[in-house]
Amino acid sequence: MKQHPVIGWREWLSLPELGIDKIKAKVDTGARTSALHAFALRTFKEGNQDRISFDMHPLQHNTTKVLTCTADVIDLRWVSDSGGHREERYVIRTPVLIGEQIWPIEITLTERDTMLFRMLLGRSAIRQRFWVNPARSFITTK
Repeated sequence: MKQHPVIGWREWLSLPELGIDKIKAKVDTGARTSALHAFALRTFKEGNQDRISFDMHPLQHNTTKVLTCTADVIDLRWVSDSGGHREERYVIRTPVLIGEQIWPIEITLTERDTMLFRMLLGRSAIRQRFWVNPARSFITTK
């Protein structure tokens, strides 16, 4: 059986194509899809491609720093949160960098200002790549 690297229940990661150099993410094996904090969503067409521009606060407890990101829209999906509330969310695909691994993942966009983490890293993003040690944090960023 292949040995996978271990990550903790929270990790620092990067979303380089979105211009997010460092964001603290909660590794959430209970969530199928990853979720990223986003507000002021603006959809537009570029050629035949649906695109989205959005603002986000990359740092916990800090609403003064704002990044504007742009990505291709790959889907519009109904998602249920942990409280059972359903919300229609835009879905993007972008590379994620954790430690020394980089690969594309799907991320839903939702307003997470009131949540502790600006990003949730869902199980489909880490499947067959990492083992999660729930007793550890920030294993990939020594």
